[in-house]
Amino acid sequence: MNAKTILLLLGVAAMAAGDSFEFGGYGAPRRYSSDSSESFESYESDEAKYNFDWAVRHGPSGNNYGHQEARDNDNTQGSYHVNLPDGRRQTVTYFVDGGSGYIADVKYSGEASFDSGSYESRSSSLDPLSLDRIPMNSLATPLPDPVTTTKESK
Repeated sequence: MNAKTILLLLGVAAMAAGDSFEFGGYGAPRRYSSDSSESFESYESDEAKYNFDWAVRHGPSGNNYGHQEARDNDNTQGSYHVNLPDGRRQTVTYFVDGGSGYIADVKYSGEASFDSGSYESRSSSLDPLSLDRIPMNSLATPLPDPVTTTKESK
């Protein structure tokens, strides 16, 4: 047999194998009743139960934030806190009880202050529509001087 005949036979075999699969089509999922002879595996998980706590405290950068949460079935409670850029601390305490949804209590402690290094004090000194207060050399790095080469002729 030559190579063309073998390729032709392989092609026919592939087509025959492809036609043997009956596609049922797309549609809504089938529902199974309890009296049905068909059985299916349930993928429901156990009730949710967990507890976690984490925090970041980095003195040199001033980062101080964290989160704590505990869940037992449909009841979830927790809190998180963060130091805000204005110096205050925001603490959110929350709970979820079944169908009640997410209920949060947000509190702030400390006094808001805007020192000379804060975003608020920097942004108030610049007019956002005017670029004449920004030196042009701060917007781009200048290109280096071009280097020229010459060929010496003999």
